[in-house]
Amino acid sequence: MQTIFRYIFIFILLGFSYFSWCQGTGERLVHDSLTTIDICPQKDIFDVLSKKKVIDPEIPSLKVRAIVLPLIGYSPTTRFQLGAGASVSWPMGHNPATKLSAGATQLMWTTNKQLIFLIRSNMFLDQNKWFIQTDWRWYIFRLPTYGLGTGPKVYNPNLPVDPADEDSYDNNDRYPMRFNWVRLHNILFMEVSRHFFAGLGYHLDHYYDIQDDLLNLDSAHYVMTPHYAYSLIHKFNPKTYTTSGISVNFAYDTRDNIINAYKGIYVNVNYLSNFTFLGSNRNGSRLWTEFRTYIGLDGKVPRHVLAFWAYGCFKVSGDLPYLNLMSNGFDQMNSSGRGYAQGRWRGEDIVYGEAEYRFPISPCSRILGGVLFANVSTASSRDVHVPLFGYLKPGAGFGFRIMVGKHDRTNILIDFGIGEFSQGFYLQAQEIF
Repeated sequence: MQTIFRYIFIFILLGFSYFSWCQGTGERLVHDSLTTIDICPQKDIFDVLSKKKVIDPEIPSLKVRAIVLPLIGYSPTTRFQLGAGASVSWPMGHNPATKLSAGATQLMWTTNKQLIFLIRSNMFLDQNKWFIQTDWRWYIFRLPTYGLGTGPKVYNPNLPVDPADEDSYDNNDRYPMRFNWVRLHNILFMEVSRHFFAGLGYHLDHYYDIQDDLLNLDSAHYVMTPHYAYSLIHKFNPKTYTTSGISVNFAYDTRDNIINAYKGIYVNVNYLSNFTFLGSNRNGSRLWTEFRTYIGLDGKVPRHVLAFWAYGCFKVSGDLPYLNLMSNGFDQMNSSGRGYAQGRWRGEDIVYGEAEYRFPISPCSRILGGVLFANVSTASSRDVHVPLFGYLKPGAGFGFRIMVGKHDRTNILIDFGIGEFSQGFYLQAQEIF
């Protein structure tokens, strides 16, 4: 704990040192009292490698830009990850007012014997009249579940207790699971007024070959798992289940860049209803609300940004299967809850908030940047009367940003986070939010 806060303190000094350097030397020079010359244009790593003339990053690009990288990382859930991924940006149409579209794909194998394949994209059509959002995934996954809600910490009677090992005791116990998961989410938005979109979506989630590793219904060695108990109470087959539904969506988006915003606001409201006639095992509905805002701290250096993110997901009616209940790390970018394992906090209702300070580190070129972040999660468990906001679970950490695409502002992210008896290392492309 002391080590992480020592690094955070160093990052604060780096941010203020860079700000002082910019104020002292000036990011721009005035020439002939009429024109302003930028002596420190934004660069990316390819400018250094190629040593070509730096092109103004504010000039819009009409090209498809793809960054393909080997993925070698680590997270509390997957452990070590090996694979490849691509971050892609492109314009849809030739009108300069059309916002940049962006997408990402990943194929990874992990030392936890997981296979992860995903494709996600956000596409703005010509002049932003239509907006398409996709989230497709196929997981062969191992993921412990800890029960529902952010309740008080209790010891797990089914696992050995080791105070140095967070896996041996945790909130509502730790129960290893294996499952396969196919997700196909698609939303089509139409612009109804400037920056405001409305649309319809179709959402399919199919979970199969679900195995509760600790489940034992033999009377001599009886172990009941949260997933199995929830499935029986809410009448789901604990081995496989499906949700299939239609959503009504509203969005408001003034961000200057969907990959890495320096300013603007994003609001998203999604009401999803699952229906048995579309293939769901049970009828059920939930409401998703999300808010993001980005505040620039320096007019001369736009990468000094305070960013805020909050979302809430609430079960409204009917029943939703256990693995389909919202949990940290299962948002579109799989990024919420840094400092905790993916799926650590899950509930019928969940609220999450995060603040991040982003700043450049390397003088002038601004290729290397840094972030400081803090987050908090709260989740409910209606069956055992754990209320939303009854318990708060904080996380914090720091990270580095390496600019690899100045025209679309694509960064490589390296983050370190800590939570309550938990920590993690994260590596990905494109911003957390």
